[in-house]
Amino acid sequence: MFGNYLIGLREGLEASLVVCILIAYLVKTGRRDALRPIWIGIGVAVALALAFGAGLTFGSQELTFEAQELLGGSLSIVAVVLVTWMVFWMRRTARHLKTELHGRLDAALQMGTGALVATAFLAVGREGLETALFVWASVRASSDGTHAPLIGVVLGLLTAVFLGWLFYRGALKINLAKFFTWTGGMLVVVAAGVLAYGVHDLQEADFLGGLANKAFDVSATIPPDSWYGTLLKGVFNFQPDPTVLQVTVWALYLVPTLALFLAPVGSGASKRVAKQKATETDEKAEATGVETAG
Repeated sequence: MFGNYLIGLREGLEASLVVCILIAYLVKTGRRDALRPIWIGIGVAVALALAFGAGLTFGSQELTFEAQELLGGSLSIVAVVLVTWMVFWMRRTARHLKTELHGRLDAALQMGTGALVATAFLAVGREGLETALFVWASVRASSDGTHAPLIGVVLGLLTAVFLGWLFYRGALKINLAKFFTWTGGMLVVVAAGVLAYGVHDLQEADFLGGLANKAFDVSATIPPDSWYGTLLKGVFNFQPDPTVLQVTVWALYLVPTLALFLAPVGSGASKRVAKQKATETDEKAEATGVETAG
């Protein structure tokens, strides 16, 4: 349940912050007349995300067992790819998100109502579709016959909306860069579990082999129906009897992805690019006879 709560909180807070930035900017610039198209765009985006999630949930029930497993495994992998891209993107752009959205909104205000609706729809819709897909994959991976996973997601989303409202009212201030770094790191761990479960689905669909080749089996030590087994399942999508392929894919994803994600921003290639740009700037300044400061 905690893993699903984290997904709802992390993804919901991104969407909430986008909405807060858009609304606050229009209010502060005296453009309250543009609020209605913004809310229409947001409403359409939310409706599309809900419809997408409902389509995944109910549409897959009409398929055969093998087709369900193949669809579930494939979409789980797609969800992991999307959420991995998203956490890296947010970590890189969290500091500049406000400026970027303001620029888009200024351009939309000049173009008219349709552009405003489209701006809000695209800003929130992308988050909504990614969230719907990853939530569906995560709930499916951690499903234990109860509604706990879905309840966790809903509680996370409600918490995100409440925090977004506090941000808008100015009652809450936190370091968003650090927040998204820590929650993003935890989300990578959750994504690793979803990826492993997706591989298991593909093995059950006979798309991948090795279903009977178990890496280990600790079911006797950690019973799936025990409180600690349920806790491990809810937080890490832990499986007491994974296949060798599951463990291999889990490790090959988690270790390098987490290492790259937690590496200091500006290290490696980005430092070389910055140094190269600085060198080019100095050379241009010397060519034009202009001195650079510092």
